[in-house]
Amino acid sequence: MADVLFYHLTESTLEDALPGLLERSIDRGWRVVVQTGTEERRDALDQHLWTFRDDSFLAHATDREAYPGEQPILLTTGDGNPNEARIRFLVDGAMPPELGGYERAVFLFDGHDAAQVEAARGHWKTMKDAGHAVTYWQQTPDRRWERKA
Repeated sequence: MADVLFYHLTESTLEDALPGLLERSIDRGWRVVVQTGTEERRDALDQHLWTFRDDSFLAHATDREAYPGEQPILLTTGDGNPNEARIRFLVDGAMPPELGGYERAVFLFDGHDAAQVEAARGHWKTMKDAGHAVTYWQQTPDRRWERKA
């Protein structure tokens, strides 16, 4: 069973929080899939990850490009895992696939978006009922993550 983490964004945007989490995943030697709810969000994150910081970028590709299986980070709207990722990030209301092949799944949701909060509650129940180890993390005012459940 995968460890499933719910990250409740209250102090920053997805664009602010996601790159750091992806960097930590890559530092652990994990390949990553980021599943978005829409193609527009996938494409916006694609551009953002190349330019999010002046002194760094995150090597990645989208599922539209050649050789998705060779990518350390793959952005997708689908539920496949062509790069054999060990961790899957689900953002922007993405519907999770079967998580049996992952070590970890991370749901990032905007605490200022009622639909995303409600969807996260539903995913929490589904993941818990499926037997996954589920934890809930919320941002503190200084943008650190604090475990709440």
